[in-house]
Amino acid sequence: MSPGQSARPGRPRVGLFVTCLVDLIRPSVGFAAVTLIERSGCDVDVPTGQTCCGQPAYNSGDQATAREIALQTIRAFDGFDYVVAPSGSCAGMLRSHYPALFKGDAVLESEARAFAAKVYELISFLVDVRGMTSVGSRFAGRVTYHDSCSGLRELGIKDQPRRLLASMPGVELSEMAEAEICCGFGGTFAIKYPDISNAMVDKKCASIAASGADLVLAGDLGCLMNMAGKLVRDGRPVRCRHVAEVLADELSDPPIAWPDKAVGEGSA
Repeated sequence: MSPGQSARPGRPRVGLFVTCLVDLIRPSVGFAAVTLIERSGCDVDVPTGQTCCGQPAYNSGDQATAREIALQTIRAFDGFDYVVAPSGSCAGMLRSHYPALFKGDAVLESEARAFAAKVYELISFLVDVRGMTSVGSRFAGRVTYHDSCSGLRELGIKDQPRRLLASMPGVELSEMAEAEICCGFGGTFAIKYPDISNAMVDKKCASIAASGADLVLAGDLGCLMNMAGKLVRDGRPVRCRHVAEVLADELSDPPIAWPDKAVGEGSA
C-alpha cells in the first residue's frame, strides 16, 4: 500500500518508521513490526523518503541539519493515520522534539505538531492505541526486560511490553534489578565517554546475569547492541533480542551479536 492509496475499510493506515539501526543492522525487527501492526488490524507501508530521525544531529547541536531531516520525515509520512517506530529513542525524537525544532515558524511548527501527534513507539501503539492484549504467539524461555531511557522517560513505556509478554504461553519473565537504569549506550554518549559507558553497561550486564534469564529483551536496538556486545565479550551465555522479534515469532535471525541461532531458542 502506498500513501496515495486507501486502506481497507476499518483498517487505519500506518507508516512504519524503520530507523537506521533496524534498516542497516537488524531488518528482522522491521519485519516483526509489520507483522504485529497488521495483527492489530492496520495496513502498513514503509515510505521510501524516510532516512534518519535526526537525533544524532539534534544531540550534537546541529539544529539546521536536524530541521532539514525532520521536514523530510514529516513530508514522507504525509497522509498516514499513524507513524509507528520500533524504537523508543526514535519515536521520542519524532514525537517530543520535532515541534521545538520549528518554534518561531507558525506554519512549520503546526505541521510538526500535527505529525508528532500521530507518532507512537511500536509496543505503545499496539497496547495503548490498538488495545491488543495478546499477540497470538508462543515462546518457551525465561526472559528479562530492559527499559530504555527514551521509551520510559519520554513516552511512558513500562507495563505495555510486559503485558504482551505475559500473554504468551511459555514466557517466564524474571525482572532484573534496576531495569530502569541506563545501559550506557546513549548514542553519542558511548563515543564521547567510553569509560563511563563501559562501567554502566558492565553493571547492567551483571544485573541481567543475576536475573537468571536466558534472554534479555528491549524496545531499542541501540541498547540491545550495547548490552549484547558486552555480554558476548564477557562470555556470558545470555542472548539479546528486540521484544518485537519474540512477540511476532520472528526468530529466523540469530540473537544479536551471536553467530548462530542459540540452541533451544524459539517458539514453543
